[in-house]
Amino acid sequence: MAILSIESSFIQIKDYIEYPSSGILSKVLLKDDNCQYTLFCLAEGTEISEHTASRNAVVNVLEGEGLLILEGKKITLKSGIFIVMPSNASHSLHAETNLSFLLTLSANS
Repeated sequence: MAILSIESSFIQIKDYIEYPSSGILSKVLLKDDNCQYTLFCLAEGTEISEHTASRNAVVNVLEGEGLLILEGKKITLKSGIFIVMPSNASHSLHAETNLSFLLTLSANS
């Protein structure tokens, strides 16, 4: 179940950041017919192996540091980094420290 509904006005996203002792904790903040907004919190050292997604995606890094490899290009992750990934783009991720980001999946155009 999503934390927000389309009628809600706002949240303080930092209030929802919590890091697991290992692995990934994800929280769906809002989901509608076109988009899904999910908060991801990764423990230091967590790896997400190479994969693709069938929807367009945007990653907005909130806290921590890591490395994203997007279609062979290395992108250093840190607070404020904003990444656009088209559907079916190959990517993988390594959290060098505890790392949180907002992932937005949207309908393909």
